[in-house]
Amino acid sequence: MVLWELFHTFFLMGFVSFGGGYAMIPIMENAVTEYGWMSAEKLTNIIAIAGMSPGPVAANSAILIGYSAAGIKGAIVSAIAILLPSLILVIAVAAFYVKLHHNPVVDRMFYGLKPIVTSLIIFAAIKFALANNMITLDLSFHSISLAIIFGLSLFALFKLRWNPVYVIVLSGLVGIALYS
Repeated sequence: MVLWELFHTFFLMGFVSFGGGYAMIPIMENAVTEYGWMSAEKLTNIIAIAGMSPGPVAANSAILIGYSAAGIKGAIVSAIAILLPSLILVIAVAAFYVKLHHNPVVDRMFYGLKPIVTSLIIFAAIKFALANNMITLDLSFHSISLAIIFGLSLFALFKLRWNPVYVIVLSGLVGIALYS
């Protein structure tokens, strides 16, 4: 039963989710809590690991969620389920792309999808912050230091144009230094 739930959930998620892995986080969180596969806090940790791992965040997250819910079989089923829709859609789109890529209706559709993708990513970031107690009203060392790391990370990414890998590694090292 769990394997079917994993396959069904990730297969549908792969078909209807636009904007990449981070845009899928709210849908994943809903599914994970609905089926009771894990807590929102554990999902947050899994997504953090998936984001730091090589490969697509959605596939990595699905594999880790599947493994947590049903072991190796769950990981395999989840991986196939999340990747299969993309394979089907890419083959279908490639077959018609030459004919449709200049179609104004198609252009408008994709233009209309951009705001929802952005809002899903922002929503996921806010949910992530709330689940990790990063958004609080207390002025403890912990909350202030998290806000500073966040601000400096944004500064390094936008203003200094650092590679995100360097920002991730440096933030991890700062976390080890501050919270050990």
